[in-house]
Amino acid sequence: MKEMIISNLKEVHNRIETACKLSGRDASEVQLLLATKTVPADKIKIAIDAGETLMGENKMQELRDKDSDLKELNIERHFIGHLQTNKIKDVLKYVTCIQSLDRLNLAEELDKQLQKENRNLDVFIQVNTSFEESKFGLPPDEVISFIHEIKKYKTLKIKGLMTIGLLDVDKEKMQPSLRLLREIRDEIYNAKIDRIGELKLSMGMSQDLELAIAEGSNMVRIGTSIFGNRFLGKEIWNENIAE
Repeated sequence: MKEMIISNLKEVHNRIETACKLSGRDASEVQLLLATKTVPADKIKIAIDAGETLMGENKMQELRDKDSDLKELNIERHFIGHLQTNKIKDVLKYVTCIQSLDRLNLAEELDKQLQKENRNLDVFIQVNTSFEESKFGLPPDEVISFIHEIKKYKTLKIKGLMTIGLLDVDKEKMQPSLRLLREIRDEIYNAKIDRIGELKLSMGMSQDLELAIAEGSNMVRIGTSIFGNRFLGKEIWNENIAE
């Protein structure tokens, strides 16, 4: 198991470096986030021991269950799944960033809890750039107005945009949903919104990381290509599937 994970990590980093070269980018511009949904702590620790420092979980229960094994390790944890408001207090115990901010009531409830804890939180706005009902996220044409609305919550620090691109065997069908996130970021920059600085793009998974990097991704979220297929018979990208 250890050999497989280390070998897979090397292959993923090679893919990232190759994609960056082809796009004229420096590989240091792209972070690797370990997507660890259903991955047990012992496998995650192998990747951490190999030098990885960033992981993302989709479920609060998994954050909690793995915490005793991971909390003392040098790793930053993000929440990358759909967040219910009644799980906010628990999720905030474990993460430094939420990448799935997609509605005003979630922003409001996050702000309330963060004020109680006297802390700020990095957030990414999730956008549904593939227009699929199986995915959460804001409609692309609502992102700028959403940013104006949540600016009033001073505890929330907008650091980027996140999307789950369309997954298809045809790359020509996959690329537009990734390109759209970059175009939305450019629209935000052109709007010159106060207190909005550089925004990262979190997009690209095992199947489409090269396409995402070509479109400007700064963070790829990789699980299957590192830990193996954990979702036999399921569609990992369908966020409405109950685990």
